[in-house]
Amino acid sequence: MSMINLTVFKNFVKSNNFGGILLFLCVILSLIVANSPLSNTLQNILDTTLGYENESIHLKYSVSLWINDGFMALFFLLVGLEIKREIVEGELSSPKKALLPILCAIGGAIVPAIIFLLFNNGTETVSGWAIPMATDIAFALAVISLLDKRIPISLKIFLAALAIVDDLIAILVIAFFYSSGIQLGYLGYAAVAMLVLIAMNRFKVKNPYLYLIPGIFIWYFVHHSGIHATIAGVMVAMTLPTNDTAVESPLERLEHALIKPVNFFIIPLFAFANTNITWQSEMVHGLTAPLGLGIFFGLFFGKPIGILLTSWVCTRLGIASLPEGSTWMHIIGVGMLAGIGFTMSIFISILSFKEPLFVSEAKISVLLTSIIAGTIGYLVLKANSNKK
Repeated sequence: MSMINLTVFKNFVKSNNFGGILLFLCVILSLIVANSPLSNTLQNILDTTLGYENESIHLKYSVSLWINDGFMALFFLLVGLEIKREIVEGELSSPKKALLPILCAIGGAIVPAIIFLLFNNGTETVSGWAIPMATDIAFALAVISLLDKRIPISLKIFLAALAIVDDLIAILVIAFFYSSGIQLGYLGYAAVAMLVLIAMNRFKVKNPYLYLIPGIFIWYFVHHSGIHATIAGVMVAMTLPTNDTAVESPLERLEHALIKPVNFFIIPLFAFANTNITWQSEMVHGLTAPLGLGIFFGLFFGKPIGILLTSWVCTRLGIASLPEGSTWMHIIGVGMLAGIGFTMSIFISILSFKEPLFVSEAKISVLLTSIIAGTIGYLVLKANSNKK
């Protein structure tokens, strides 16, 4: 019996659900620690500086910055690899396949941003307009995977493609709107390192790990240029060679190597480090303040409205059709799951505000809204599958 249980556990760890559940457990643990006597200890650890610096090299940062700017660059590298693979050989490889998830991702990003601005225009929290734009691909896919074969497989593919495009939109927003004090000299150095990667691609360098060497320099130069360093991960990803054949490409090799470290270590670590929110009485007001309302209505209503409205327009115009075997209730359910904004929304919250209370209020709002949206989305999809 013990061997059977061990096999079941190993299979569960390898499944898509485990990453989402581990992420959720890290959030709960972080909130418990942050509101316990260990709170100051955890904060001191996150504030501890590590690294090396001299007159020429500046690589001494706090643990929290290493997590948010360093480790998360690997998360963005994996996202970039997924985006490129989907463009070359996946759901974004042809206009017919790509049009609906691309347009739905755009609609699902614009409507939440507009809703947030309606609540926060003229306030000091207006800079957080991009917080409700993003979908957490790990959580969303983990929730929809719980339904297994009770919903069309095409719907899962649609959500995955939509979330990938959504991540790309969030990356572009961070690059253009949440970067400051651009240093052209460092950008020039980063461009030279990019040319080295492009040349490696042209000369068909097959070892994917060799691409990480110039990638480290790109991360350093981008970090010091004023553009957020995590963008370096996407830049590197775009240079990895891939193909649309059954032969494993360098891109796919690196993607497979990164999936487990990112999903089982980096994202849970990010969640643990950034949801250590010590509850303050002022946060109750924050949930009903323009910031909290903008995030809630943006994610919970803006996401499904944007996706549903875009899908309806596309089908009415005849430029795209719903995923095979799906209904409008399926699209509503997927729209609700897209309202799970966790990782990227918290990341943008950190970039949006210098006031710690605003950051904490935004994190709490994102967390609560994501739980509600994920639960409602799951129930809508489950109810629709039962009807079928």
